[in-house]
Amino acid sequence: MGGKSLSSRSNRRLSGGPSKSSSKSAPQPTPSRKITVPEVGSRKAAGKLVMVTAYDVASAHIVDEAGVDLILVGDSLGMVVLGQEDTLRVELDDMVRHTAAVARARPRALLVADMPYLTYHTGPRDAVVNAGRLVREGGAEAVKLEGGHKRVAVVQALVDAEIPVMGHLGLTPQSLHAMGGYRVQGRALEQIEALMADARALVDAGVFSLVLEGIPADVATMITQSIPVPTIGIGAGAGCDGQVLVFHDLLGLHPGPAPRFVRRYADLSQQAVEAVSRFVDDVRSGEFPAARESYRLPREVGEALRTRHQRGAG
Repeated sequence: MGGKSLSSRSNRRLSGGPSKSSSKSAPQPTPSRKITVPEVGSRKAAGKLVMVTAYDVASAHIVDEAGVDLILVGDSLGMVVLGQEDTLRVELDDMVRHTAAVARARPRALLVADMPYLTYHTGPRDAVVNAGRLVREGGAEAVKLEGGHKRVAVVQALVDAEIPVMGHLGLTPQSLHAMGGYRVQGRALEQIEALMADARALVDAGVFSLVLEGIPADVATMITQSIPVPTIGIGAGAGCDGQVLVFHDLLGLHPGPAPRFVRRYADLSQQAVEAVSRFVDDVRSGEFPAARESYRLPREVGEALRTRHQRGAG
């Protein structure tokens, strides 16, 4: 997600057991009322929040129609869309472009955009300017950034600039090298205390919600119960106020093993391969296109064309 651990780090990240799927398929009716930042903030312990990533108009329409509360344009797009090894190579222009594409779907869900690596690490002024592009050019309604107490001044500056901020603690993908890889965080007492302190500092700075990624479930529950803003978990257990997954992960758009925290609700990658294979076979066999997939000339034009052709040949 912000760096998207919210990302399909497929087998490069927190590896786990086989993916699970769900048999529930009936879509729920989607309310037409627009979801806002204050509404998300008021959902603390008042019904689970659901966030899913999207990167273009098509994926935005799908997740919004499904009834999610928040859409995250995650810098995970570097990995799941652009084929990069991690999220550190994602540029601000990439995020603006993809956020704008999602915004064109006019989603009912709150639209949150990740701030990519080095767009806020250099200080509050740079952060406000860069976040401003995500809002003005991309149509984001909030931004997400990673880190704890070191980001307090940045969060305060963004909030002062009227830009809502979602925090992100735990396994923060933009800190990949500092963490020594995609590793579960918060397993030692000192780490747990630091996470708790960081959560409180971000809340005091003004975040309206907080993503918790890659931390033990009981630690995530403790943090959730200790702060007044909603938490959204990914690989953080069921005790959070909401959950988030990457679009490509939950739909099975990438072959191979998935991280332990992912539940796959479809296997669209294999279905897509099979569909394209049928198209290949139909083209090569001459079965596509058929008459119903072809356009015809009006009868009188066709007759005139044949007559002209016959005269020319004579």
